[in-house]
Amino acid sequence: MRVSGDWIDNPATQAVCHAIECAGHQALFVGGCVRNALLDRPVSDIDIATDADPHSVSDIAERAGFKVAPTGIDHGTVTVIAQGIPHEVTTFRQDIETDGRRAVVAYSPHIEDDAARRDFTMNALYARRDGTVIDPLGGLPDLLARRLRFVGDADARIREDYLRILRFFRFHAIYGDPEGGIDAEGLAACARHAPAISGLSAERIGAEMRKLLAAEDPAPSVAAMERAGVLAQVLPSGDARFLAVLVHLEGGLPPRWLRRLAVLGGEDVTDRWRLSRAESRDLSHIRDALGAMSTPAVLGYRLGATLAGDTILARAALFGTAPPDDWTAEIARGASTAFPVKPADLMPALQGAALGTRLKELEAQWLQSDLRLPREALLG
Repeated sequence: MRVSGDWIDNPATQAVCHAIECAGHQALFVGGCVRNALLDRPVSDIDIATDADPHSVSDIAERAGFKVAPTGIDHGTVTVIAQGIPHEVTTFRQDIETDGRRAVVAYSPHIEDDAARRDFTMNALYARRDGTVIDPLGGLPDLLARRLRFVGDADARIREDYLRILRFFRFHAIYGDPEGGIDAEGLAACARHAPAISGLSAERIGAEMRKLLAAEDPAPSVAAMERAGVLAQVLPSGDARFLAVLVHLEGGLPPRWLRRLAVLGGEDVTDRWRLSRAESRDLSHIRDALGAMSTPAVLGYRLGATLAGDTILARAALFGTAPPDDWTAEIARGASTAFPVKPADLMPALQGAALGTRLKELEAQWLQSDLRLPREALLG
C-alpha cells in the first residue's frame, strides 16, 4: 500500500528526504501524516523518522541549504525548514525511563524500537519517500478498520505518559468507528490509571480537552470517559448525558468546544484547563444565560451572534426542546440592533446618576419588547 498527496510530492519535502538518504540514512514519514493520508484526511504536519542522530540531521540539512531549528534536540528532534515548509525530523528512539509525564530516551538504529514506543498502532505507521507504507507492528489493519488500540501493553503505554488517557478518547472520537465501539482493553487501562491525570499540567489537559470537544461527534467518547471515571478527573461533576443531544441539534454547524463544555456542566475549569480570560468569560456568559429565558434577539444583542447561538443550542439540549423558530435570524437581528436611546436624548433634563438610571430603565423596557419599541415610544 502507498500513501499519496500533494504534501508527499512537494519538491521541498522530497528534497529533505533525499538529502538524508544521500548521506546514507533512512528518512521515513511517520505518524499523523501517514495516518491521515491513508484515511484521505488533510495532512498539516510532516514528521520524518530517521536513524541519523539529530546533530547529523542538522549538518546534512545545513549542507543542503535548509534552515534548521533545534526545536526538541534533547529528545532527538530538529525542525528542517525547506521553502517555508517545516519538517520535524526525529531520530529513532526508545524509552529508557519515564515518570508519566516526561521520558528519558536513547537513540536506536531500529525502526521497531521507534514504533514500539508510540502510543497507538495507527500512529506507528511509516512511509518511504515514494509512498510505500511500512508497518512494523501490524497497525495498518487497525487503521483501515478505524480501530484504536494502544501499542503493546496498554498499561505500560499509559504509564509512559498519562496524557495518553485523554489522547485515547480524543483519537477515538476523531478516528474510531462509532459502530465498532471503543477498545475494551484500552478503556479498562484508562480507568485503572485515571487518578494519575491529576499530575498532568493544566496546559496539557486543556489542550487535549479542547481538541476532543472540537471533534465532529465527541459524545460517544465523552460518555466512555464518564463510565471510566476519567471525566470526573478533568471535569468534576460534569454530566455527559446531554452532549449527544447537542451534537444532534448542531446539525451541520461547525463544532464549538466551548458550547459543548457549557452543556457538560461541572465545576469551573478555568484553572484546571488553563482557560484564557476570554474563554472563561465567554463560558460564564453562556452558562449565566442558560437559565434566563431571554429571546434569541435579546441574546444576540447582549452576547453577540456566536455566543447567543451557543446559548440557544445548549439550552435546547439541556431542556429537551427544539430551538425557537427562526432563531438564527432573530439572533442576527439582535446582534445588529443598537439601543435607540442616547444619553443626549435625556439631557440636560437628566445628569449623572439619574441619567444612568433612566437609561437602564428604558433599556429594560426595550428588551422586554424584544427590541421592538422605537425611540419615540421610549421617550414618549
